[in-house]
Parts: sequence; C-alpha cells; structure tokens
Amino acid sequence: MPFDFGSLPVLFYAGLIWSMVWKGIALWRAGRNGNLGWYIVLFVINTAGILEIIYIFVFGKRKTVIASP
Repeated sequence: MPFDFGSLPVLFYAGLIWSMVWKGIALWRAGRNGNLGWYIVLFVINTAGILEIIYIFVFGKRKTVIASP
C-alpha cells in the first residue's frame, strides 16, 4: 500500500498547531513564575511540545507562599 503524500500538509499543520499551543502555555507559565532560564530554553529549542509539556507538568508548578501573620 503506497503512502498518500496528499495528507502531509494536514499532518504538518496539525503538528505545527500542537507545538505552538504547548510552547505558548509553557512560555506564559515560565514568564509568570519568573523562570528566565526556562523561558530562554523553551523559546530557543524546538522539541515539538515535549520539553514544554515536561516543564508545565513537572517544573512549572507555582510555589505556594504562606503569609506569616
């Protein structure tokens, strides 16, 4: 069964949208958390959303600060 090259643009744009969504969320969270190093790494390196997902769910959690009375 030969490969259908007609579906390549659809796959390309789906991958592009996938990557852009995760990158946008990760960059926003890194900026809000003040993680300049992560922000630069996420901005420069393109990993198709993999590094972005790792940052969001592992490293991007906000630290809760308990206010002293």
